[in-house]
Amino acid sequence: MDLTESAPDRAFREEVRTWLAEHLVGEWADLRGLGGPGREHEAHEARLAWNRLLADHGWTAVGWPTEHGGRGLSLWQQVIFHEEYARSNAPAGVNHLGEQLLGPTLIAFGTEEQKARFLPEIVAVRELWAQGYSEPNAGSDLANVQTRARLDDSTGEWVIDGQKVWTSLAHLSDWCFVVARTEAGSTRHNGLSFLLVPLDQEGVDVRPIEQLTSGSEFNEVFFTGARTAGDLVVGEPGRGWGVAMGLLGFERGVSTLGQTVGFARELESVVDRARTNGSIDDPVVRDRLAGLKAELSVIRSYALRSLALVSGGEDSAAGGGAGSIFKLAWATWHRTLGEVAMDVAGAEGLLARPTQPAGGYDLDDHQRLFLFSRADTIYGGSDEVQKNILAERVLGLPREPKGA
Repeated sequence: MDLTESAPDRAFREEVRTWLAEHLVGEWADLRGLGGPGREHEAHEARLAWNRLLADHGWTAVGWPTEHGGRGLSLWQQVIFHEEYARSNAPAGVNHLGEQLLGPTLIAFGTEEQKARFLPEIVAVRELWAQGYSEPNAGSDLANVQTRARLDDSTGEWVIDGQKVWTSLAHLSDWCFVVARTEAGSTRHNGLSFLLVPLDQEGVDVRPIEQLTSGSEFNEVFFTGARTAGDLVVGEPGRGWGVAMGLLGFERGVSTLGQTVGFARELESVVDRARTNGSIDDPVVRDRLAGLKAELSVIRSYALRSLALVSGGEDSAAGGGAGSIFKLAWATWHRTLGEVAMDVAGAEGLLARPTQPAGGYDLDDHQRLFLFSRADTIYGGSDEVQKNILAERVLGLPREPKGA
């Protein structure tokens, strides 16, 4: 991938930078830095309003084709947008799952009616989406899904029963895309369907899961006779596995380049703390910080190369080596950064600030980084799953034996 920016690309970077500088002022300036991983609960309504302001100015779904409401930006221009957005410290988006995952999936697999119904609402940030994949016994092994759905012949609706878990922001979402087993007696990848399900209805119970970081952005979602229209199945009924895997292919798209900018800001904050408390004078600490900086540069370069491969059709983002290597690299790097942050903080890192009501507590940025980053190597495809993908699909090694 040629990383030399053309004159139009430089002009576009300046356009993005200027717009953000002109609009992240006044009431919006207070939102800077809010809503990142482990902090999705922060200022949700204000961030929703900010996202709708972005939509009004054409800054949502920037990579979508123009015929579907996007800007149709090139791969490199999408990278520029997400990098400049992260550099501005603008607040985290509220509809990543709708814009970055479901939208591209509907464009690729949905009917014209589904596109017309849902894509404009996602672009305008009028409807928020959650992801109904993981279950208590189907996390990394998604093919073990047990949530079931059947067609009610009297109404033509799908009736859904089952449980999903680790459902990000379901308590704030309007809809959920749900992988459910729709063929009786089917097993593994067969007989699954990809359904679009409204959450505001009887038969849906959303229960937030309280986390160590004091937020509750993850949820359990229980479906008990919940319903959705018969035509809200994406792809053919019983063939939802391909749609579900296609969606995962969009999960590690260009927005992840902005993630590395955020990582660089976090690293710099740890370096600043090390300078302030003198731990930078410890040669071991200094060496670890220098190593993290060098590794992050390599990760960014690899991410750009991976995106170029996917864009050029040379690698499968859903199951190919590029996406898995990138996930392994950044997740391990970020977890290590959290550990180094605690080493730099020393004894101060062991103390949380008490809050009201009694028994509550608040964390500083580095404590939250350490605790939340422990999950980086698990969510979005665990390290073990990524290594199996590389071993089996890239290196051609035998499949991992399944336990009895």
